[in-house]
Amino acid sequence: MIKLNTKWIGILLAFFLASACQSAKEDRQKNKEAEDVAIVNPVLPGDHPDPTVVKVGEYFYASATSNEWAPLFPIFKSADLVNWEIVNYVFPDGAPEWARNNFWAPELAYDENQGKFYAYYTARDKESNRLSVAVASADSPEGEFTDHGPLVAQEAGSIDAYEARDENGKLFLTWKEDGNSRGLPTPIWAQEINEERTKLLGKPQELFRNDQEWEMHLIEGISIFRKNDYFYATYSAGACCDVACNYRAGVARAKKLLGPWEKYEKNPVLMDNEDWKCAGHGTVVKNGGEHYLLYHAYSTEGSVYVGREGVLEKINWTADGWPVFENKATYDLEKSSLSFTDDFSASLNPIWQWRVTQDIQYTTGDQGLLLAASEENEQLGTLLVQKSTSPEYSIEVTIDPAKSDAMGGILLVGGANNGFGAPVAGMGLAVKDGEVQVIENRDQKLEVKVTEKLASEVPVQLKMDVTEGHILKFSFSQDGAEWTTIGTQYDAAHLVPWGMGYRLGIFAKGNVDQNVNYKQVTITAN
Repeated sequence: MIKLNTKWIGILLAFFLASACQSAKEDRQKNKEAEDVAIVNPVLPGDHPDPTVVKVGEYFYASATSNEWAPLFPIFKSADLVNWEIVNYVFPDGAPEWARNNFWAPELAYDENQGKFYAYYTARDKESNRLSVAVASADSPEGEFTDHGPLVAQEAGSIDAYEARDENGKLFLTWKEDGNSRGLPTPIWAQEINEERTKLLGKPQELFRNDQEWEMHLIEGISIFRKNDYFYATYSAGACCDVACNYRAGVARAKKLLGPWEKYEKNPVLMDNEDWKCAGHGTVVKNGGEHYLLYHAYSTEGSVYVGREGVLEKINWTADGWPVFENKATYDLEKSSLSFTDDFSASLNPIWQWRVTQDIQYTTGDQGLLLAASEENEQLGTLLVQKSTSPEYSIEVTIDPAKSDAMGGILLVGGANNGFGAPVAGMGLAVKDGEVQVIENRDQKLEVKVTEKLASEVPVQLKMDVTEGHILKFSFSQDGAEWTTIGTQYDAAHLVPWGMGYRLGIFAKGNVDQNVNYKQVTITAN
């Protein structure tokens, strides 16, 4: 008869129990990762062009084009690719010293070995006037970024950076040469970059260019990922950014990063559907065993007035190994979830934006927001705005005229025209010198369309109701109960800017030593 040591029996039993628990935990994790993401689109409502996404640990981080609205390049955080919150900005204090405007197409990357987070981006160089690809880095996506400046700036312009390692682990930067700005082709280039992401090495090599009929005058917005024996690239083509857009996306693949690349014969793979149009320029991210593309598109309802919103869609695979889409993304978000209110009693909510060219001055606290005036921004004044997120909404603000000595009120901010780089312009409802005024401010000319006298200097509520994204109606109240309509119905469609949706918010127009006192802002999406 064999005698067993009870001490060793206990140890062995504990070992097997721990192994079983660990195995069960791993099985649960695998099952969890295998589940499809329950997508509710848009996952980034409002104007979020050229979205990028990367996974760091258990969280996903995303960003999007800022254009000329600061703080630059928001960093969003999510545990599920669907529900996002702003946790940081790449440049919270304004533009890098070398850059002037066109803050486009950020691309996030994480180096696990270094524990470093990188943000590539496009901006226009002040000295050369060239569109340039640059990079900034941080120890954490929620930390402080250090700018390293431009990496490449070709004569026609360089935009839409994306980093990828080749089949041997060598790091490369890819980007688009902006030839379409000069009526030229648009090659996608790749060039080795050092591990610090501060210097390109060797010579650039072309991966592919716009040579298919459906691609028309450009390809851009490349995202590269690897599966099995192939590198795959999603890319976009066509006109991205106005009411006449026809943007679509295709795919290509190669055995080696530097090619040769083969384009899918059934391109494009991402196209319009009933809810979304002009889809493209996104980043592929893996969640569990599935790949997803986070891209931008106009909703068919909000169109250019809301702007290009962040849409998430799962990638499917053909029998012969090509990534494709069902093109069945729907608009699922409850509009009421987009409503917002702020009494400015705490610090400024990170959702607010201002022009990157202005160093705005303000204070918040128990008395609300005291916004310092200016005549900046094409004489619109100091702007504090948000992205519009729905074509149907109202915005209501409360101003204390007794504590305000500058013009202030509600403003829908767009462009003086729909051309590329058009100056800002706006239409709204203002309070000045005891009057309520419907105004349009365009080409540095202020037009007062209609006025109404205020009964007293008690706080006044101003309201702008928006329908169809561009039809405006105005009203005001001094008791919060009875509202007086002012003016008629106004169409602001001529102010929609190229390449971005409207901004809406508040302003302060006057001398630099003047202010407007805002007690509350409420945005109600319908």
